[in-house]
Amino acid sequence: MSTEMEYDDKLDLLLRLGSEISRENDLGKLLGKFGDFSRDIVEAQRCSIFIHDAKRNELWTMFSHGVEEIRMAVNLGVAGYAANTREIQIVTDAYKDFRFSSTTDKKLSYVTNTILAVPLFDKKDNVIGVIEAINKKQGFFTNIDAELLLLLSQYVSTTLENVFLHNKLRDTNTKLISKLSTAAEFKDDESSKHTTRVALYSKILAEGYGLQKDETEVIKLVSPLHDAGNIGIPNSILKKPAQLTIEEFEIVKTHSIIGYNILKDEDNDILQIAATIARDHHERWDGTGYPNRTKGHNISIHGRMVAIADVFDALTSMRPHRAPWTIEKTIELLIAEKGKHFEPYLVDIFVSKLKEVKEIYTEYKEE
Repeated sequence: MSTEMEYDDKLDLLLRLGSEISRENDLGKLLGKFGDFSRDIVEAQRCSIFIHDAKRNELWTMFSHGVEEIRMAVNLGVAGYAANTREIQIVTDAYKDFRFSSTTDKKLSYVTNTILAVPLFDKKDNVIGVIEAINKKQGFFTNIDAELLLLLSQYVSTTLENVFLHNKLRDTNTKLISKLSTAAEFKDDESSKHTTRVALYSKILAEGYGLQKDETEVIKLVSPLHDAGNIGIPNSILKKPAQLTIEEFEIVKTHSIIGYNILKDEDNDILQIAATIARDHHERWDGTGYPNRTKGHNISIHGRMVAIADVFDALTSMRPHRAPWTIEKTIELLIAEKGKHFEPYLVDIFVSKLKEVKEIYTEYKEE
């Protein structure tokens, strides 16, 4: 009866895990939870979560108790045997079992006695990894342990598959945004160094403002698209060597809305941030900017950041009609425009990060 109650308690733990992982977005913490639950639920000393690297034909540990990373050929060890046979493996005496490889033990000065390995599958029934529990604290791993770890493996498989999909979409977005940035640079003769500097200045502001790491990286990624709308401005105006007429400048101002309309995508958070930056980076804190004369905190935080980064870079860069301003003179202007053109707090952050700003300016300076 006590064993049955113990089993029920473990099932309850699995149900609680489902609730916990639904509230956790950090992959490292998620894998830590999975690893700890795997170890505790089968009463093992250690647990590892292996990922199958199909390109290198290897298994490597995305999480493991007591070791940073293990890499091994997919045909080695009990984990490899589980991956190749697509079946759960239970080992009661490792050093007498043909499936076991002592390579990792020798590296870690560790002694493995018992092993439970459960393969992980994606929705297409491909093996994507293995959960491996090492050294049952008392006795041997049982079929009940295997059943519990199999239930847990379904949580792990779903999470890993979602992570892989997220990474694939992120890589696709990165490539798409890079191509769009290149197209925008080609249209208005901006150099790639200009967009790189704007991206890095914007990242400094995002970090100083305290945005989450993921959002900070998104701003760095999409800020080069702030002038994507220039693709809709006639070259005769955009590349005019002389001063623009009032009418011509009104046409140039439409690039903000053009960029927004090109980039907006309610189903893609990254492109939606890019769109708001394109729309808002010429708005002013006091409400006198364009295209919508938006004021204060009603301007998107991303647009407010890129506004500072873009103006700073424009003034400190060479232009056909003027020499570049010094960094010191440009900083004086930013300070003077606090509460008028720019959000005061963001200007203070930018000034406080002047050492980093100068390093970026020097590293990516035009030839």
